[in-house]
Amino acid sequence: MKKSISFQDILLNQLQVPIKLLESYKSLNLNEKEVMVILHIYRFLNENNDFPTPGELASYLSFGEKECSDILRKLIQRNLISIEQTENESHQISEAYSLNPLWKKLFEEEVVEPVEKTEDGTIFVLFEQEFGRPLSPFEIEMINVWLDEDHILPSLIKAALRESVLMGKLNFKYIDRILREWKKKGIHSVDQAREASKQFHNKQGSKQETQGKKRDTSFYYNWLEEGE
Repeated sequence: MKKSISFQDILLNQLQVPIKLLESYKSLNLNEKEVMVILHIYRFLNENNDFPTPGELASYLSFGEKECSDILRKLIQRNLISIEQTENESHQISEAYSLNPLWKKLFEEEVVEPVEKTEDGTIFVLFEQEFGRPLSPFEIEMINVWLDEDHILPSLIKAALRESVLMGKLNFKYIDRILREWKKKGIHSVDQAREASKQFHNKQGSKQETQGKKRDTSFYYNWLEEGE
């Protein structure tokens, strides 16, 4: 025998979805699969599950965990959702999804961005090409921090990536260290970074020549000679 459903049960089983999302998701270049992932994250957040796994999300969707994971990565990359870290009294770190970037895009007054911002999307592609794999959500979030919180120009981030390739140290900690060092030295343009890098590698080359161990880095020097 089926249990009868009361009107109260229906009222309690509700999720308030902003109408603005339903009206404007096309203008944000979101498709229906991406919107469903967002809605399920929203539902999990309301149920106090701040960091649902792709598997948990996919269990309520008509597509698999891998596609769900790819969608999450793209949403973070496009700065529509973010991952925030919190620390409790025991100094334990936990992660949580935040939809604040999406709400800001939907409800805040549109601001004309400088031309440099159009380069943001190509940064993620360039990083994935150099690393030879898709970026993790945390790596994408780090790039977004460089762009949105540290206000580092996309062209300068690309220069730091190329510098890490030159040094044979292709990892995010090293790239972050390059960017921090440049900021400390007042380097805010690719031309300045190029000049600083040339001086550094000339010193390194002199040391290696003295020791008879000079390494051929001409292949990597291309970026030093390029225009912005």
